[in-house]
Amino acid sequence: MIATWLGVTAVLLVVLLTNEVARVLTRAAENQYPRGMVLELIGLGAVQNLNVLVPIGLLLGVVLALGRLYHDSEVTAALACGVGPARLYVPVISLAVLVTVLLAWLSLSIAPQAMAGVLNLRSVALRAGQFAPIAAGKFHMFASGTAVVYAEGANADGTLSNVFVERNHQGRVEVALAGRARHSVAPDGRSLTITLYNGERFEGEPGSAQFRIMRFAQHTIPVEMTPPVETITDLDAAPTASLLDSPDKSKQAELDWRIALPVQCLVLALIAIPLSRLRPRQGRYARVWLAVLLYIGYSSLITLGRSWIEHGTLPHYVGLWWTHAVIILVATVVILGPGWIGRLRHRDPRPDEAGALGSAA
Repeated sequence: MIATWLGVTAVLLVVLLTNEVARVLTRAAENQYPRGMVLELIGLGAVQNLNVLVPIGLLLGVVLALGRLYHDSEVTAALACGVGPARLYVPVISLAVLVTVLLAWLSLSIAPQAMAGVLNLRSVALRAGQFAPIAAGKFHMFASGTAVVYAEGANADGTLSNVFVERNHQGRVEVALAGRARHSVAPDGRSLTITLYNGERFEGEPGSAQFRIMRFAQHTIPVEMTPPVETITDLDAAPTASLLDSPDKSKQAELDWRIALPVQCLVLALIAIPLSRLRPRQGRYARVWLAVLLYIGYSSLITLGRSWIEHGTLPHYVGLWWTHAVIILVATVVILGPGWIGRLRHRDPRPDEAGALGSAA
């Protein structure tokens, strides 16, 4: 069961990393992140999303492991030898409790720290990419794309040759061309200065025929950079301690969601035991689709409850505990309902009913 759980979680993590790598590489290409920070961003993003993968991995791990035992009639043989059904719950609950504790630690402590690391590293990577030395033959964007610099040649001392600079400022476009230029970063690291020599400057509004053309011997272009993010503003990165006793509905919803994930893991593990029971001649994967459908409905219900708390539709004191009760009720009906209906249809008649049937005959 542990091997199956780890295998399923690893496969899901690979799928997640594939999408995460695509997003990080796209953002890195747009903002010119240093290559050394890309892998770190991918790793922190994977850690942040592990709290979503662990519950579904445990559910499928239990269903697949017990499904094989049912399919090979090993559970039937064990029950025939006097092993009670309660013995199946002991290893599953033991593993589920351990995983729930680890998931609580991950959801309440590690995941927010990972998200904070992602935001801080993204800010550092953005600044490092923006203030990196200008490479020859490449367009460099600064100040959130409002300034573009291109140089045909670049030397190690910061000297540029055949330079093109475009800057959008208050609805006007400024284009400067020069055969030689220098660039330097201010000591505070918040601005970039480009000094052009012996060139031309074109200034005007797009769509208008009125442009000014100026020739200059020296022209300095300051580029103000967006200051780095010093504090974490994303709610996913907020420490759990800061969410306690907060009157803000968004923080209350975030706290309830972090608590609901470990509880979801424990509930899914308990449901997986009766869910994995197979009827004769059923394949070992017959209940996998039902487990996936149950998890999707469970996660959607938690997300809906979180949205209700965030918008004030649901009181905070109710929390997301009702979602677990609803899923347990639905799972009970889905799993045990067909057996109950079958017993009601094929139950033996009571003595008075049998006498009435004999008289009628």
